[in-house]
This record gives sequence, structure tokens and C-alpha cells, in this order.
Amino acid sequence: MPYHPHMNTLRRGTIHLLPIQEDDCCAPARPPGLPADRAALAARRFKALADTTRLGILATLAAADNPVCACDLGDDVALGQPTVAHHLKVLRDAGLIVAERRGKWAHYQLHPAAADWVRATLAALPGDSTAENR
Repeated sequence: MPYHPHMNTLRRGTIHLLPIQEDDCCAPARPPGLPADRAALAARRFKALADTTRLGILATLAAADNPVCACDLGDDVALGQPTVAHHLKVLRDAGLIVAERRGKWAHYQLHPAAADWVRATLAALPGDSTAENR
């Protein structure tokens, strides 16, 4: 930048804008935006999946043919029942599982509207690293 001695400042150069011609323009660099409602649902679901315990619970429920008792879900993880109950609540609030009361226990299964998404997401998770390197 040239120095302007009378004002004791630097003089900035002028920016010249070139006209954009329609035939020279390219396609947008990014795809159309994700609708807000779909983005919110996906964010809620991915937040719920961001824990290994919850992923394990979902994997157990995805593999089960029938609803699974909450008392049996605690067997897969080395956590107390209150902590398991917290993880189940997070999954319920995310719309990934539903509960049905049977006596004093709740039985859980994948939410029918999310079951295909959960199974596809679990199937897309990285597997055995030796298998991936082949």
C-alpha cells in the first residue's frame, strides 16, 4: 500500500468489480439446504446415538424379535439400573424406541417409524478393522 504523506496514513487501493456474465456462471457448489424439520429430527437422533451404551441398547433392540424387558437391557452393560433408565429415556425422547408397561417392568422395542433408519444406521457403522482393510 502506498503511503500518503499529507495525511500520515496509508492509501488503500481501489477494488474494481468485474461484471459476471450469465453464460460464464457455474452451478452452485452445494446442494439445496436440508429442511429445518428434517435437520432437527436428524440432530436429535444423532445426539442420542453419540454414546456407546445407547448404541448397544439399540443394537440389542434391533436384533430382538419381541420387545425386551428393561431388566434384560441392563445385563449387556456394566451400569446400574438408574443409568440404564436414563439412556432409555434419551432414546425415547429422540423417538428411536417405545416402551410398553407390563407389570412393574417396561418392555422396549424400536419405534416403528424409526426402525428402518436405526437398522440402516447400525449397519453403516464401521465394523471389524481387519475386514475394512482388505
